Amino acid sequence: MKIGILGAGGIAVQMAKTVAGMKDVENYAVAARSFERAQAFAEKYGFSKAYGSYEEMLADPQVDLVYIATPHSHHYLHAKMCLEAGKNVLCEKAFTVNADQARKLFALAKEKNLLITEAIWTRYMPSRKMIDDIISSGVIGEVTAVTANLNYAISEVERIRKPELAGGALLDVGVYTINFASMVLGDKLKNVQATAIFREGVDMLDTIAMVFEGDRMATLQCGAREISDRMGSIFGTKGYIQVQNINNPEKITVFDKEHKEVAAYMPPAQITGYEYEVEACARAIAQGEKECPEMPHDETVRVMEIMDGIRKSWGYEIPLYE
Repeated sequence: MKIGILGAGGIAVQMAKTVAGMKDVENYAVAARSFERAQAFAEKYGFSKAYGSYEEMLADPQVDLVYIATPHSHHYLHAKMCLEAGKNVLCEKAFTVNADQARKLFALAKEKNLLITEAIWTRYMPSRKMIDDIISSGVIGEVTAVTANLNYAISEVERIRKPELAGGALLDVGVYTINFASMVLGDKLKNVQATAIFREGVDMLDTIAMVFEGDRMATLQCGAREISDRMGSIFGTKGYIQVQNINNPEKITVFDKEHKEVAAYMPPAQITGYEYEVEACARAIAQGEKECPEMPHDETVRVMEIMDGIRKSWGYEIPLYE
């Protein structure tokens, strides 16, 4: 499978390094807003083709899958371009700015008979099944609560601090905390309440409380100006699980009701962690599927709706590029 990367920023570097270490997947093409930038990227990371415009790369019939690595604000526009050009799409999280944009892309992909999926890597990682299996074993009893935090000191990064680039903590890191809670507690959500601290027009520190059916709750924090421990905890009636780094789990530890460690699990070695979403796309394309089971379209829309509701409660609107 030949990969084309749309955008040549930092996250594109991570994907290029990932694909370079994979079998049956090739770093084929990269497109940037200038040919010089694309060419420098291609030479450094071993791409066969470099393009000075997105349209040029999308016209290349050899590109099998396009990875969108541009700011959140432009995901909808660029994914739409890819689909209209007949390309399968792996779009970086947050998938779009809002749920309506996501629905439009999924409808277009269906019309064009193409695969499109959200590149939220935690949904594709082996650690997800590991956590699910621990919960299913009953070792911590009935799960009733989840806590998670994910904060990075990235407030000076342009795509974070600018409203016109759909900046802020929620779309960039909050999406991981909401997905973490959803992967454990499901989709039967009763109520969401959130508060935020804003700086220069974007949310920089958010606290989110989610109440699910069955009297279960998730309490989440995400931020773009401080460092946190990135810990996720899953609490049950007989014990609890701690996940070290919910953004890329490094260790999963199980404790009993006496707070004694009873088991610890280490996720398998990885290239970067991005390989799992690429492998999922390759499988889906080979099987003629139009979405990846790891992150169904309905789930992407549901998470986007949660974030839409949170922003609405704040009276915060993001400029749209369509």
